[in-house]
Amino acid sequence: MADTSDTRTPAQIEADIKSRRAALAETLDEIGVRVHPKTIVGDAKAKVVSNIDHTLGRAYVEVNRAVSGVTAKFTDEAGAPRLERIVPVALVAVGLVGLLALGTRRRKG
Repeated sequence: MADTSDTRTPAQIEADIKSRRAALAETLDEIGVRVHPKTIVGDAKAKVVSNIDHTLGRAYVEVNRAVSGVTAKFTDEAGAPRLERIVPVALVAVGLVGLLALGTRRRKG
């Protein structure tokens, strides 16, 4: 059996009840703040922003890696352009732009 004897005075019991009520009120206030619609929306916005920042950071790293790879193909170790690689790519690009321009001109005319 449990010991049911309580050696506290009525004043101590009242003080204990008062402190437990205060703690309970504080807990209820915290719960109220957490479930408030503005708090929920704010938390959701913060999570979305964090995810976007993370995604943009990863995208930046990947783009930087791709640009570095392309740069390495068109420049030598000293950073000078490799004309033997740049000229053919430039000619192909000019040819494609010319074909696209002719295609649009034929459609209009």
